[in-house]
Amino acid sequence: MLFPSLSVPVPTADDGPAVTVDGATLRRSDLLGASTAVAERLLGLRVRGPVAVWATPSAATVVAIVGALRAGVPVVPVPPDSGAAEVAHLLGDSGAQAWLGAPPEGTAAHEAPALPTVPVRVHARGWHHLAEPPADAVAMIMYTSGTTGAPKGVPITRRAIGACIDGLADAWGWTDADTLVHGLPLFHVHGLVLGMIGAVRVGSPLVHTGRPTPAAYAAANGTLYFGVPTVWSRIAADPEAAARLRGARLLVSGSAPLPVPVFERIRELTGHEIVERYGMTETLITVSARADGERRPGWVGLPLSGVQTRLLGDDGAPVPHDGQSIGSLQIRGPMVGSGYLGRPEATAEAWGADGWFTTGDVAVIDGGGMHRIVGRASTDLIKSGGFRVGAGEIESALLAHDAVAEAAVIGVPDDDLGQRIVAFVVVDPAAGAAPRPAELVEFVGAALARHKRPREVRIVPALPRNAMGKVQKKLLLG
Repeated sequence: MLFPSLSVPVPTADDGPAVTVDGATLRRSDLLGASTAVAERLLGLRVRGPVAVWATPSAATVVAIVGALRAGVPVVPVPPDSGAAEVAHLLGDSGAQAWLGAPPEGTAAHEAPALPTVPVRVHARGWHHLAEPPADAVAMIMYTSGTTGAPKGVPITRRAIGACIDGLADAWGWTDADTLVHGLPLFHVHGLVLGMIGAVRVGSPLVHTGRPTPAAYAAANGTLYFGVPTVWSRIAADPEAAARLRGARLLVSGSAPLPVPVFERIRELTGHEIVERYGMTETLITVSARADGERRPGWVGLPLSGVQTRLLGDDGAPVPHDGQSIGSLQIRGPMVGSGYLGRPEATAEAWGADGWFTTGDVAVIDGGGMHRIVGRASTDLIKSGGFRVGAGEIESALLAHDAVAEAAVIGVPDDDLGQRIVAFVVVDPAAGAAPRPAELVEFVGAALARHKRPREVRIVPALPRNAMGKVQKKLLLG
């Protein structure tokens, strides 16, 4: 059962807040009644195929998605900042039959192919018993970021969502006694699957802050906080807001690597060591540090319950788990998907016949099973002078310099070395005079092996990032 907390009528004494978003609070009875009304409407109209939801951070979005999932109708979350071409691709590729809730006038959705609209009324109430859809039914179709071509659809089953959330609840000690706080988008795994569906499944109240500002997080009085590294970096720069998170139980970071200096600054200001975790659209979350275990800066933790991981070398042979050797990371487990929608060739390339998924990331694993993600094999594994070097290790070394605010490291083709290590650095404006590139090269050399020093450091005003704050390294190569 995906939503056990919504499976029975709500006793008056247990009718507490379920979700607060966009200034509106839905109590448990509100969410039960409104989502039931949505499900009844979909079933009454015989809508069985996917429905698109304009995924703004709003009560209507929450009600729409929960209602569709309870009806067994797959959801296609559409980012509200999408352009017309992207909307048309998501609708056409997914086979969406209707909009669930009307996109606002003047948005790109109105330039895409027309679809009928099924209204969502937050104040409507339905109280019929709803049969639980099969566990292997598709719950949603989520799309990859499209960094290597058009975004690919990933069908995600109810069973996979349940396994992911339950694995995280075990790792984090997440219960209905928690209040979850975040301000993340409701169209990615982090904000939607973990941050919204997860809260409803676990039964913990959710406070969505709208924009994830330090002030909003400080005022929310939660016990469990989700954020991306950009959010934690901004909180680390606001000691007053950070201090108000001391009363929380757990702080979690994901969607991109958390810089070690940010981890350490948050620990200094809040007393908390941030939990890092690892996942992607195709796999949901598979690896995480535990609330009752070690939290090592720069490391994403241990496999969740039921998850297996392995590292392979270029020759397909296993790479030792010694905390140093880099290999291609493969994963299998109950939350891992089984393929891309309508993309048999891409599916065959990423999924093996034995269920192992090739993540495209390179990693190291130590003897205790702790994982550190080096980065994407295509941009973060640098083969220089016969050595295999992880860009993330060099970036962490650069970020330890007081004058460095951001850093991105890539390998540039080189006739002699194969690839030359080049670092792009954004200087902290509060640091005064910018450091000389040679100074930064020597700084890295003092911390890491000689062959890991950048051959070139370029000072830049900013790094190109996507909507989730991930650095787009392929743009640096140009």
